[in-house]
Amino acid sequence: MPVSTPRIHEMEYAVTDDVAIHFMGPDVPPVLSTPALVLWMESTSHENLGPLLGPGEDSVGVLVHVRHLAATPLGMRVRVVSKLVKAEGRIYTFEVEAFDESEKIGEGIHERASVAVAKFSERVAAKRLRARMAARTE
Repeated sequence: MPVSTPRIHEMEYAVTDDVAIHFMGPDVPPVLSTPALVLWMESTSHENLGPLLGPGEDSVGVLVHVRHLAATPLGMRVRVVSKLVKAEGRIYTFEVEAFDESEKIGEGIHERASVAVAKFSERVAAKRLRARMAARTE
């Protein structure tokens, strides 16, 4: 169901060497990597949704569809905007955009699912145990 009043949350990030790509060679300055941009969009949406969740709940990303539109060099700031536009059951849909100091650098859709933290933790622990048991029988 569409959200009657979209909930908007913004966060700002710095493009540092640890979130930059370096694989294009010495003649190309390092720029923000796409995985870092996606992480920032997810993190901003996570923060946007947090106040709406109940005690013992959190959220996990379940869908990311992002276009990385422009390169952003080291040292620039990036503002990420997350707008909650739809809530259906446990699934929350966000429109996300990112802007550096010069232009829009990314846009897309991100979905998060609310989860009961204790139940989620139990499922992950059980999965890890099954994997260890399977590895021992090989």
